[in-house]
Amino acid sequence: MDPLKLEKAHHRLLREIERDAKETELWTGRKRFSERTMAAMAAVPRHKFMLPGDEAVAYVNRPQAIGHGQTISQPYIVALMTDFLDLTGSEKVLEIGSGSGYQSAVLTQVAGQVFTIEIIKELARSAAQSLDRLGCERDRVRHGDGFLGWLEEAPFDAIMVTAAPESIPQALVDQLKPGGRMIIPIGRAHDRQTLILVVKDASGQTTTDSVLPVSFVPMVRGKKRN
Repeated sequence: MDPLKLEKAHHRLLREIERDAKETELWTGRKRFSERTMAAMAAVPRHKFMLPGDEAVAYVNRPQAIGHGQTISQPYIVALMTDFLDLTGSEKVLEIGSGSGYQSAVLTQVAGQVFTIEIIKELARSAAQSLDRLGCERDRVRHGDGFLGWLEEAPFDAIMVTAAPESIPQALVDQLKPGGRMIIPIGRAHDRQTLILVVKDASGQTTTDSVLPVSFVPMVRGKKRN
């Protein structure tokens, strides 16, 4: 696709994200996203994470299929979830659900270290390749069960989950550092889901707040998948 058309579409998408942030302020309490978040959204070329032939729809503000029954999240939701972690640039972040690697690439722009887990082997492989091509050296990709987290690298300053379990996995809460934040969709597949912000205080106690109704693919527990 024409690089100039992609660039124009990318700029148009950024304006749409800004409008969506204003329109959802009553839900989220955030009229706009931080300059860091928007700069990250501007810096990462979403078309590099699409299936071959789908580049033309890369900057449409909608989720898109990436194969294996999975999707690349809506760009507005990527920005929203990134913004709610309130990252400053030095944090160690765990992402559950690498997918195409797009959200990982955005997190790399705003965090110190990013570790990401994907249960589908082929997606983990392709995400690692896409991130490597973009020079995202701080991203480490693991093929594994996200319900277990990444114990060897814990604790994490922030955790992002990009698939929906029915309840918050205790292993992820345990691996969240005191003072840390986790953003996670909760709910059954094809049913009402809610994006939840989990905050752990200095004593290790957690509080949860609802952010927004959402729709995510289900988080898969158990055996790793090819």
